Amino acid sequence: MTHIEVKAVNKVFKTDSREVIALKDINLDIPQGQFVCLLGPSGCGKSTLLNAIAGFSLPSSGTITADSKLVTGPGPERGMVFQEYALFPWMTVEKNIAFGLEIKGMPQAEIAAKVDQLLGMLSLSDFKHRFPKDLSGGMRQRVAIARVLALDSPIMLMDEPFGALDALTRRNLQDELLRIWAELKKTIIFVTHSIEEAIYLADRIVVMTYRPGTVKRDLMVDLPRLRDPSAAEFNALKRELGQLVMEEQQRHHNDEMRMAAVD
Repeated sequence: MTHIEVKAVNKVFKTDSREVIALKDINLDIPQGQFVCLLGPSGCGKSTLLNAIAGFSLPSSGTITADSKLVTGPGPERGMVFQEYALFPWMTVEKNIAFGLEIKGMPQAEIAAKVDQLLGMLSLSDFKHRFPKDLSGGMRQRVAIARVLALDSPIMLMDEPFGALDALTRRNLQDELLRIWAELKKTIIFVTHSIEEAIYLADRIVVMTYRPGTVKRDLMVDLPRLRDPSAAEFNALKRELGQLVMEEQQRHHNDEMRMAAVD
């Protein structure tokens, strides 16, 4: 079953002096439960596409449907996890996780049970009374993920959620995310500029071109889980994707050089 459909999507940003085509003719069908990574260099429109799917910034043309509904704004079927954690600093861990459930008017007993379940799932039980300022970056991101999971959205949208973390914390959270995904059967769209992260996590990798952002390559990752980054098959795919991304990085560099020459 198609869970997310992106059909002929274009996005144009207008300034006083010019128009910037951020996305051009994007077409994607994402089935329920699939883990998709959007991969590409800075400026290729990965986050722009994710924000359009989230409903934060609507396409200039084309349509997006999620959970069989036309996307016209943010919706409860789509939960968003940001790189910056986006936690309320004045709330404890448990209060941050409970916030969305309280807004929905869920009974307090059900909220407490749900929060306790998520605290255990994400190894946060010992930190439930802490404030975000007292947590490491990895712990803060666990809380952010728990807050989205609390709403039980069938779709999770993740914008470079592990990009600011050290390598060990990043791998630990990648494994946690894969465990949660396997258990809860969420549909995940995950933005990253890390080729290794995309291969480690995804069922499917969508490589995007430098501006205007289009789909350069859409490929399935046919590697068994858990994946070994030292395996020959893993590194063969890493080299293939690296070449695709470097081509777009070079286009980005050439564009900047031309702009500098004009200035």
